[in-house]
Amino acid sequence: MNNGDERGAVSVLVALLLVALLGFGAIAVDVGMLYAERTQLRNGADAAALALAQKCAKNANDPDCSTTSALARGYANANANDGLSNIKSTLLDKPNRTVTVTAGAQESGKAANQVSLFFARALEMDTAEVNAPSTVMWGSPVAGRTAFPVAYSVCQVKDSIGGALQLLQDHGKNQNADCMYGPSGAAVQGGFGWLVQDSGVCGGTIDLTVNEGGSDPGNDPPNNCSTTLQKWADEITAGRDVTVLLPVYDAVTGTGNGAVYHLIAFAAFKVKGWKFSGNSSAPNTFQNKFTGADAALSCDGNCRGIIGSFVKYTSLADGYTLGPVDAYGATIVRLAK
Repeated sequence: MNNGDERGAVSVLVALLLVALLGFGAIAVDVGMLYAERTQLRNGADAAALALAQKCAKNANDPDCSTTSALARGYANANANDGLSNIKSTLLDKPNRTVTVTAGAQESGKAANQVSLFFARALEMDTAEVNAPSTVMWGSPVAGRTAFPVAYSVCQVKDSIGGALQLLQDHGKNQNADCMYGPSGAAVQGGFGWLVQDSGVCGGTIDLTVNEGGSDPGNDPPNNCSTTLQKWADEITAGRDVTVLLPVYDAVTGTGNGAVYHLIAFAAFKVKGWKFSGNSSAPNTFQNKFTGADAALSCDGNCRGIIGSFVKYTSLADGYTLGPVDAYGATIVRLAK
């Protein structure tokens, strides 16, 4: 083969390689576009499924807790760059408290779930199907770590969800003597009681299937909760709500360090103030003096208490095991793993 032939062969090879490289580059562009489209759809599916689950968690009979709700499409469209998407399917399983929303691509004038390709048309591939599913579950918490080491008497929670502010004083100072609960008929004492904490953290791990929580009879809050209390104070001062999920007990056995709380649920409590020590400044004391119609809630002198109200609240908190929705107002929705 002479030099001319060799140069010709090389030129042909280079041309073929360039075509291949351009083809791979073109496909990479289309693949990148499809990946970006699927990311938008996944965000939309997550938002749609979370929105539906929140409706179902608050009220399973809500019209938006259904497969025909327009809520899902609105959230899916809001997460698409062009404002267009398609809800391919919505699967709602109320008994098992899950909802799965599958969002599909939608282009004006194109079939549902299809995205137009550009460079791949050279390979006679004009469109590709793109969709993304998201599954969300909901329920009331049955196990997890409390946001603060305190449990409430069921007498304070029952029939008061969404009601007025309350001053809940610590165990032994707010007897609830008129509260007869449980087969023993014994009074449930205390507005709230301190719980034993996990080592090194503010709050303790609670498992309602075990039902028992140990008692800490200290007069002041644990030292390692100062950061938590200061964060609450900062949030309230800034005009934001502080709502925490805390356990509820319906019986107390024993006394002092030997006391055991029989825990039955988590309740959502919107915190407005507290006085946890003789120190009148934050973080151990915050907004303990109320005026006007709420003046009776002021916690002065030897009073140790927390002020707020029980609310119906749906949280996105992680770290909880979920069970059926109960009557105590606290529910959680989260993306399935």
